[in-house]
Amino acid sequence: MSWNAIIGQKQQIRVLQKAIETGRLPHAYLFAGPEASGKESVAFELARTLTCRNCKESPAEGSCGTCPDCLQIAEFMHPNIEYLFPIEAALLDAGETAKKENRKSAEVRERYDALIEEKKQNPYFSPAMERSMGILSEQIVALQQKALYMPAAGSRKIFIISQAERMNPTAANKLLKLLEEPPGHVMFILISSRPESVLPTIRSRCQLITFNRPTPAELETWLRQAKPDISPSETGFIISFSRGNLALAWELIKSKGSSENIPAIQLRDLAIDYLRLALTPNRFHEALAKCETHAKNLSKTELSHFLGALLLFFQDINHRILKPGYQPLNNPDIETAIERFAKNFPNPDFLAISAATEEAIRAIDRNASPLLALSAWTSQIRTLILAR
Repeated sequence: MSWNAIIGQKQQIRVLQKAIETGRLPHAYLFAGPEASGKESVAFELARTLTCRNCKESPAEGSCGTCPDCLQIAEFMHPNIEYLFPIEAALLDAGETAKKENRKSAEVRERYDALIEEKKQNPYFSPAMERSMGILSEQIVALQQKALYMPAAGSRKIFIISQAERMNPTAANKLLKLLEEPPGHVMFILISSRPESVLPTIRSRCQLITFNRPTPAELETWLRQAKPDISPSETGFIISFSRGNLALAWELIKSKGSSENIPAIQLRDLAIDYLRLALTPNRFHEALAKCETHAKNLSKTELSHFLGALLLFFQDINHRILKPGYQPLNNPDIETAIERFAKNFPNPDFLAISAATEEAIRAIDRNASPLLALSAWTSQIRTLILAR
């Protein structure tokens, strides 16, 4: 990889390049910004640039991606680069159960390895084990022990902590002690989509760099360079559907922008089915029961994508009402459903509908009760659509 391979974030990259060139790197960074906006890919590129054997002469260009150090980092095997994310406590059990290699421990290890493999394939994916209680104190204790030793080779160790807002209180306090008197050979890169949830005393000891989602133009440029075989219509679908979420865009790239059974498309179809149910006469009680199911079974991120997909669906309907035959659609693969909705509901207040949907997404992102947020949105949307 190299700095040129990063999507957007030009100003953020310039700040990091300047710090490298002047040798004025802080001992700790906090990379903050929307989920899947590219924060982790920048963190890993910074780690590669500081470790790469071939970029000493021109660090502004970034890592080579081919030297032994770069290849080890790509495989998450470099001795000087540690990557932490929320894991299950059973993974840290080094007692009798681990020695016996019981079935539960093996299954936990398989789940962990699967997440690492997915991260290797999708650099914008942020792994977290489903049954995790967050970043555990044992993980930070392990970092404390590793920080005591000088790097095996090179000048520094780099600890990348994904989803730093998910550190439990004990873990956060242990990290704080490490940040108060950091070893000179260690750099910390904390990554968070909710920096306000990171301990204030930790935030104060990190240099903050704020990230934004890539713009549609930046995504289009990246797609043209990285995937020139993707057609303009597929490119448009990826840009519209991902809404700047690079992890989602990567999934869509793997399917070449088509509506195959990838998780994002499944969520969209689930959302449209739910909308149909909520608007069907005499079935609102079924919609509320389904609302409870979705709130229970979908993660916060999935619920945001669930509602975000409906925003694009409403946008397509609005375009078709204003201009029949409008192209290009955000969802060209479900054009029939868009036409049917536009015919059955020709006068919805799309401004109010979009505002209500955006507010529901923000509420869920701010940790509001998923059930309350989704049920309130359902009642509001039903009124906005059917009242007209």
